[in-house]
Amino acid sequence: MRTPLIAGNWKMHKTAAEAVDLVRTLVPLVDAVEGVEVAVAPPFTALQAVGRLLRAGAAVLLAAQNVHEEDHGAFTGEVSVPMLQDLGVSMVILGHSERRQLFGETDQAVGRKAARVLAANLVPVICVGESLAQRGAGEAFAVVERQLRAALQPIDASALALVVIAYEPVWAIGTGRTASKEQAQEMHAHIRGLLADIGGRKQADQVRILYGGSVNPANIAELMAQPDVDGALVGGASLDAETFASIVRFRV
Repeated sequence: MRTPLIAGNWKMHKTAAEAVDLVRTLVPLVDAVEGVEVAVAPPFTALQAVGRLLRAGAAVLLAAQNVHEEDHGAFTGEVSVPMLQDLGVSMVILGHSERRQLFGETDQAVGRKAARVLAANLVPVICVGESLAQRGAGEAFAVVERQLRAALQPIDASALALVVIAYEPVWAIGTGRTASKEQAQEMHAHIRGLLADIGGRKQADQVRILYGGSVNPANIAELMAQPDVDGALVGGASLDAETFASIVRFRV
């Protein structure tokens, strides 16, 4: 049985003080929710402050939005896995389309980062997804397969169940457009089939596959009703505690 995961990606929003205020409001709203794992990914500058709130067994896990593949070195502006561990981070988002499109992150770089995150006993949340042009050209499945296989190539198949995959159609991120429940399920089923090909059906059936792209309280229930949708990677709607909590409480 796969435990649903609802993760909030705050992107480049919230000062440390604003982040603390949001989490202080959020935790009591989701503390009693059972059978759902919750995570938030503040910007790097707020991780320490938020981590101090969440270390005492809170109902919300701390995630980071990115990481460098090396543990230390002359990499100005980068942050390493040991640095994130020191702050109480347990999950790391990797390969988000904004990292790929705006900062030139490659499929292979995502794989190296994922392997390093796993080696540190943290959970990599590997993002995959096609652009509108790629979907229109009938390339969506091929694009996602290329991204997925490259990201998982450095990872031993026996560790596959420890990975989280987030399918985020680029055309739905921050646009207000959401893949239909049928489109989401079709791609999630395709991803699970690829995972079975890579690591076997038993491993594939344990991997949580999240949907991301304009997720909100109005569409979360129908998305979560799909057999291969195991949660959501939430963007803008995670910046408000009440709204995000409503998404977490999709069963209520």
